[in-house]
Amino acid sequence: MQRRLFLTLAAAGVASTLTACAVGQTPPAGPSTGASATPTATPKPSFTPKPTPTPTPTPTPTPTGPHLERVALPDGALTELPGTGDLLAWTVDDGSDSDVIRRYVEFAQASGTRLTFFANGSREGWTENAELLRPLVASGQIQLGNHTFNHVDLTEASDDEVIEQLQKNHDFLEDTYGVDVRPYYRPPYGYRNHRTDRLAASIGYTTPVLWYGSLSDSSHITPDQIVGFADEWFLPQHIVIGHLNYDPVTKVFPELQQIIQSRGLQTVTLDDVFLKP
Repeated sequence: MQRRLFLTLAAAGVASTLTACAVGQTPPAGPSTGASATPTATPKPSFTPKPTPTPTPTPTPTPTGPHLERVALPDGALTELPGTGDLLAWTVDDGSDSDVIRRYVEFAQASGTRLTFFANGSREGWTENAELLRPLVASGQIQLGNHTFNHVDLTEASDDEVIEQLQKNHDFLEDTYGVDVRPYYRPPYGYRNHRTDRLAASIGYTTPVLWYGSLSDSSHITPDQIVGFADEWFLPQHIVIGHLNYDPVTKVFPELQQIIQSRGLQTVTLDDVFLKP
């Protein structure tokens, strides 16, 4: 009886010891077989930025001619515009410097200034800048006039040479710019007489254009001097002459424009003022 009780108590002690060891034992590392799966995060929608709209450029307004009642051309040479008013005919001659021609055209594009160019077709700048200048000629903002092909003194030329110089330049301007520039021509240096007037008129150039004031830039002078001459001669109804030969004038376009604006003047071409014959 005592032996049986001892064996029973001994077996119970061993089981208790094994249970205690199992409770305190750390399980080996490894994959979990009984845990639930980790939940998958809900993906967030990706952000697509809105495209930046391309700004629509503001179109540059095309300058239009002044609304004037045109008048008949007077007989003889033009030296000023008729009547009283606020008109200024800024005319520019020659073209020995191609870059000056280009800058004048760019100034006209940017400012809307209306100009009359008396061109010598022998100057390369009239061909080199033709693509830039054609739209302004077509719109009428810049008018072309005949200044002979080689800038010769017509009073010293023979009859045939007078006609040849004007006709050759006429053909060049018509072929290059698609315009008939008659009846306006400017005799180089302003030199003319009854003979040259008659010869020019025989091929349609009936109106010699002279001037009433000059920027005096046919030779190289300073920008300040040009502004001074503009201040003296940019006046109502004046035809003022400048030149496309030296660059100082291109450095004072803002000052020249300011004189025009401060005096309430509007620039015009000859075609803006006069009826075609």
